[in-house]
Amino acid sequence: MTAGVKPEEGEDEAKSSCPLCPGRHTCYNGRDKGSRSRKGETHGDHPSPSRVAYIPRSATLLPPLPVSFIINSIRELSAFSAGSLCVMEGGTKKVFTVQVEDGKPGKDGRPAVGPVFRSALSKDGFPQLEPDMKTSWDVFRVAAGKYPDNRMLGWRPVKDAVIGPYLWKSYKEVYEEVLQVGSALQQLGVEPGSRIGIYGSNCPQWIAAMQACNGYSLICVPLYDTLGAGAVDFIIDHAEIDVIFAQDKKIKEILSPNCKSAKRVKALVAFTSATSEQITSADQIGMKLYSWNDFLNMGKDNPAKPCAPKPNDTCTIMYTSGTSGQPKGVMLSHESHAMYVKGVDLFMDQFDDKMTTDDVFLSFLPLAHILDRMIEEYFFHKGASVGYYHGDLNALRDDLMELKPTLLVGVPRVYEKIYEGILKALSELRPLRRIIFNALYNRKLANMKAGYTYKTASPFADMLAFRKVKARLGGRLRLLISGGAPLSNEIEEFLRVTSCAYFIQGYGLTETLGPSTICYPDDMSLLGTVGVAATYTELRLEEVPEMGYDPLGTPSCGEICVRGNFFTGYYKNPELTNEAVVDGWFHTGDIGEMTSDGILKVIDRKKNIFKLSQGEYVAVEYLEKVYGFPPIVEDIWVYGDSFRSMLVAVVNPHEENTIKWAESNGYKGSFDEICKSEGFKEYILKELASVAAKNKQRGFEYIKGVVLDPIPFDIERDLVTATMKKRRSNMLKYYKSEIDEVYQKLEKQRVAAKAK
Repeated sequence: MTAGVKPEEGEDEAKSSCPLCPGRHTCYNGRDKGSRSRKGETHGDHPSPSRVAYIPRSATLLPPLPVSFIINSIRELSAFSAGSLCVMEGGTKKVFTVQVEDGKPGKDGRPAVGPVFRSALSKDGFPQLEPDMKTSWDVFRVAAGKYPDNRMLGWRPVKDAVIGPYLWKSYKEVYEEVLQVGSALQQLGVEPGSRIGIYGSNCPQWIAAMQACNGYSLICVPLYDTLGAGAVDFIIDHAEIDVIFAQDKKIKEILSPNCKSAKRVKALVAFTSATSEQITSADQIGMKLYSWNDFLNMGKDNPAKPCAPKPNDTCTIMYTSGTSGQPKGVMLSHESHAMYVKGVDLFMDQFDDKMTTDDVFLSFLPLAHILDRMIEEYFFHKGASVGYYHGDLNALRDDLMELKPTLLVGVPRVYEKIYEGILKALSELRPLRRIIFNALYNRKLANMKAGYTYKTASPFADMLAFRKVKARLGGRLRLLISGGAPLSNEIEEFLRVTSCAYFIQGYGLTETLGPSTICYPDDMSLLGTVGVAATYTELRLEEVPEMGYDPLGTPSCGEICVRGNFFTGYYKNPELTNEAVVDGWFHTGDIGEMTSDGILKVIDRKKNIFKLSQGEYVAVEYLEKVYGFPPIVEDIWVYGDSFRSMLVAVVNPHEENTIKWAESNGYKGSFDEICKSEGFKEYILKELASVAAKNKQRGFEYIKGVVLDPIPFDIERDLVTATMKKRRSNMLKYYKSEIDEVYQKLEKQRVAAKAK
């Protein structure tokens, strides 16, 4: 998605793609230890005025202005002094958290732990849930009774390749459809506690199937093919799924011979309809295939009352990528969903801008991902509206302009595209307009740092320049949320200033139902952090001696541990559950730095897993096993910058096989000289791509650039341990300059390709 500004007369708006595929959410808002910094960025600092506006010329960010007005504005803004701004109300420091336990030194083989922090909203203990709001079903049931005629779910029909305007179903209509789906499931003989799969893009049918699971005490299991080749087959078998609701185009994948576990499925329900050939294929493996309308009619003819779940019942099993390549099933209870909704309610009640029934959310992140799922549940609780994108991420802006949402949730790549679009437009403006934009930006930024809200910081700047940014995002946005991976400080600050909306990001995982921490939207002091504990969360850091992290030191650093509202365990994997949850604390595997006020910054990772900028989870040790297979590779270290969308690697080539390759391809010179040749690097990349294709690796798991080191990773350079385990942080420091060069080269190639 490109979100820039209005082009000059006669110019076409450029469209660009928006690659999205989020999975498990681990937000690193801060640099990984030893990772590269972007040019001009200092961690925790704000960008200098010279870096703010790279002022483009394609769009009219500023309306036509008389020269006299421009000159007077420059004089006025030049005279502006940040020292004249007000401070926070009463001159007092804001309190976000409370400390509920002191830190403890290590004892009897147990690691040291830091102080325990809780949200100030929960200073006297976690808030109690209301009697009629203790399950995910309660959230929807109560909303349907309270807001029956409100618009609930919207979609854009496509007919003859023409995308129509949004159509809507009310809360009452969706509720009636949910009862029909649930009744039909009961007619099939599905018992409470059975697992029901949902496979496809976001749409009203997805929600109807999910809510039917909630209302009839069934367990919803999203199927998500980007978890890797064979993931759907694995999940169907592992979760023992009885019935699958599927998007029409996904039916052929379920009926494919490669999906061997489909034989155990009793029924398959198409989101709309199925072909006669598909019905025959399903019948041949003992599966009944229904169209959506036929399934609803079966429910109408055989009505059954809901079978309401208990708070501790499992609501969903959400599969996320595992470190060995096989997905793991995260079990989430009904009560945990209700606690999330209550927690967001309490958080939002602190602000003047309350969420209302008029709010609209544009849903395009997969519902199989925890972030979108929980945002939608909160919108249902408020009686607000959710509109689904029409299925083409490359044309997402068309949905934005048609729906005009008030809330946008995206992974960092979405906001990077928005940012790049704005900068491109700025770079094409005339010099005087650049000066005006920079001055307006700096004025509003200084005001926001001094305690003003985004609304009051500079209405003049909003009116003159930034309203154009808002218009490109539909014109009604008042809250932007970033999740799924880290967003750079530079982009977060820029969007806080220019979007004319609140901007929030935080930190969390599927295991914690999304946010464990959250930033306050109008507090610039939290920029560069992931905020503070969410309402139903307690946080502490735990010592990691092998990495030198001490939660009782200065600064306090250690593994981030969460207590409170999180998952009940990994499905059919008690060993992994017991490894992750110790003494009631979920160990995230991420390393944090915490202030004495409980403000968290993520600085490193304990596990060898990370997110790329598009929100995809990468199991690096698994990939190193895959890429270590070609005979030309002696050893390999795979690296991904969480602020980048591509993987790179340092390869130790196999010396004997390298010499043989050189002789066969007319290359002369020593082993070291061959490793420096571009031709040999290209050969290595082709070999890595070949093995990736054979192993059906996902696109983001392909190695896009390499550094070749003829010297094997060794103890002398402190790159490996005595047992030859990779010291990854040391490797990053050692190869940093080469890695930077590879990324710079890849970026130049990307820009050049885009310009063609």
